[in-house]
Amino acid sequence: MSANLPAATASPDLARGVSGRGDDAPPVRDVTLRGRRWWREVGWRHVVGVVVIAYCVLPLLYVLSASLNPGGTLTGSNNLFRTLDPANYTELFGTNFGYWLGNSLLVCTVTAIGTVLMGSAAAYAFSRFRFSGRRASLTALLLIQMFPQMLAVVAIFLLLLSLKEVFPVLGTNSHLALIMVYLGGALGVNTFLMYGFFNTVPREIDEAAKIDGASHGQIFWTIILRLVAPILAVVGLLSFVGTYGEFIIAKVVLQDVQKFTLAVGLYQWASDERNAPWGLFAAGAVLAAIPIILLFLFLQRYIVSGLTAGSVKG
Repeated sequence: MSANLPAATASPDLARGVSGRGDDAPPVRDVTLRGRRWWREVGWRHVVGVVVIAYCVLPLLYVLSASLNPGGTLTGSNNLFRTLDPANYTELFGTNFGYWLGNSLLVCTVTAIGTVLMGSAAAYAFSRFRFSGRRASLTALLLIQMFPQMLAVVAIFLLLLSLKEVFPVLGTNSHLALIMVYLGGALGVNTFLMYGFFNTVPREIDEAAKIDGASHGQIFWTIILRLVAPILAVVGLLSFVGTYGEFIIAKVVLQDVQKFTLAVGLYQWASDERNAPWGLFAAGAVLAAIPIILLFLFLQRYIVSGLTAGSVKG
């Protein structure tokens, strides 16, 4: 019987259900930005982004162009990519560049791994244990990181000279000694950085693991380190990048040409501004940037996955 009712007597609610919106619904506003309003709210951001990208990319293109210009100079490479010749890269492998790259990768990798392990162990102790002198030790770490490591260069050099007479492997011109210096300088700031991140991990996880019979070592290696993977990746990346381009301490500690790191070795080529092989130097700089880029892309994936993996449910 209801099917024979005229359309005029149909229920308003039924009409709204069929049409999707009622007569009293507010009209849809056109939020599209146009004209001056678009430039005022959105357009200027595009302009700033383009300027920043050009500011960052232009030096990279300039160095890449200089590396492909055999026999050229930096001042004569204003015309980008005027010459495309890989002669500088071919000549590069006939020098000590391979030794320098290997030394840098060895020193930076060991330093990054050692920094992550030492810093995470110290941060776990400060975050989970309560012992005498804990607050004073945290304050000391906070004060130590305020002073740059460069202030101790003379003391470090004299100490390494003394250690060389007793333990030659820990003296000057030793990669192990350089790694130890880097680890000592990075321990304070990285421990304090990790300490704040370790405090965000709920203690209930530790208590639940202890009830199941886990020791502090098992909790640290199998549970806590996985939960704090983002900060481990950040500290490892910062440690690697910082030691990869460090020059002053490496120059003081290392004297043998074949034991130089990349920063010290490339400086030897650029020390004489008039007769420096700038094309060779630019080619070395381009190849030296590849490990940093690859490491950043690799760790960035772990950082993002660690931050978005989920949360602890109560």
